[in-house]
Amino acid sequence: MHLFRSGLFPHPVRAVRVPLLALLLACALLPALARPGRCAASTPVPSRPDILPDAGLDTMIGQLLFVGFRGTAAPPDSPVIRDLAEVGVGGIILFDYDVRLREPGRNITGPEQLRKLAASLRGAARVAPFIAVDQEGGAVRRLRPRDGFPDTPSAAGIGALADAGNEKNALCAAHEAGEITGRTLAEVGINLNFAPVADVNANPDNPVIGRLGRSFSADPLTVARLCRAFIEGQRESGVLSCIKHFPGHGSSRTDSHLGVTDVTETWSRDELVPFRRLIADHDADMVMTGHLFNAALDPDHPATLSRPTLTGLLRDELGYDGVVVTDDLQMKAVADRYGLRETLRLALLAGADMLLFGNNLAYDPDIALKAHAAIRSLVLEGEVPEARVRQAYERVLRLKQALKRP
Repeated sequence: MHLFRSGLFPHPVRAVRVPLLALLLACALLPALARPGRCAASTPVPSRPDILPDAGLDTMIGQLLFVGFRGTAAPPDSPVIRDLAEVGVGGIILFDYDVRLREPGRNITGPEQLRKLAASLRGAARVAPFIAVDQEGGAVRRLRPRDGFPDTPSAAGIGALADAGNEKNALCAAHEAGEITGRTLAEVGINLNFAPVADVNANPDNPVIGRLGRSFSADPLTVARLCRAFIEGQRESGVLSCIKHFPGHGSSRTDSHLGVTDVTETWSRDELVPFRRLIADHDADMVMTGHLFNAALDPDHPATLSRPTLTGLLRDELGYDGVVVTDDLQMKAVADRYGLRETLRLALLAGADMLLFGNNLAYDPDIALKAHAAIRSLVLEGEVPEARVRQAYERVLRLKQALKRP
């Protein structure tokens, strides 16, 4: 998602090149390594049988939208309350830093404030919304120790244990990181984490993955195992996970926040392994796309807008039938090349179910209204079949049935 090069992190993060000993010590601080038996399988999440699929077009469209907003509170006259109550948006994403204003404290300043904010959002919604953050651990986290939240290590820090031959401790560390993260998020009313990163560290100099320590390993199987352990830890608190960035961002040389990211010459099918394994084992609650152009997969469009990639590869080949959410559609890899209507048309036809506007790289308090109107027009004019909207809507509601009641 949004990283320091876009301004979300006010201070640049140094490349992850710390000595192995330091990484081992960092992971050793996790409580899991001091408490045997904390790596048990996750418990089932109760269902929400009260959520029904029957709805009109406007309601279905609303549930496909995922938006961000400004403010540490949500008063009744705020745009986000309107988006939930009137537009019926399906998800809200929260940030700790406002990119456009270059200020911290966009939505998050502390546990009690965040708990009240999440309660306000839930109270305004027609259907229980996804309330999400990027809480990967390490460099990419929205709930920070400076604001009173517990810390967890980076994926690279945990993966270093496995790369050094201590996979058992790595699995426990990943599970404990997921458990701590899930408990922290659940306590403040957040029910979806845009994590873990399932990208393979194919290029350690990758400015958006490798240098930030966001990937568990250069070994695809290690990535799959550690992602699974993290997901199982989160599930103990009823928090859903979203693996990202399909079909694999780890080999890129550039940052899709800043422009076109072409992986045609660097991507390999090994980068599909973590996604394939997690999907086969039913560990992928949600999958996030990457705005990655690969001429070998689609000579015309990046993955987020590519039917051969999302339907042909993710749906048909890997067998995934869950919710696909786009990465932020205001990132320059998409926003600089496509208008709003065309972006929405291509993403829906490609197979994306939820359309994410972080509203942070750019800011428009009416983005949900505009996106809803554009999708409605696309359907009424026959450019997007209503059946495609209903299919996406039903996937979203099936996943929402897994949400614990607050």
